Amino acid sequence: MKTVELSITRIGNSRGIRIPADVLRRYKLGSSVLMEERGGELVLRAKKQARLSWAETFAAMAAEKEDWSAWDATAGDGLA
Repeated sequence: MKTVELSITRIGNSRGIRIPADVLRRYKLGSSVLMEERGGELVLRAKKQARLSWAETFAAMAAEKEDWSAWDATAGDGLA
């Protein structure tokens, strides 16, 4: 892993760091991260995506407009 020096910036009464855009994309970091103190180090992790409900999953699949006709077991191919 490459070591990069990041500046600590004043943000109101707090302090923050700026994470390079390519790192944000590579690790799929969104608007928040999880921070963990581990053995004298700080570890930043992406939050896991919340699971979609069945309705949200169906809507996302329908939006893809994929052709699933090859998987249709009722198409008369002898699978009944």
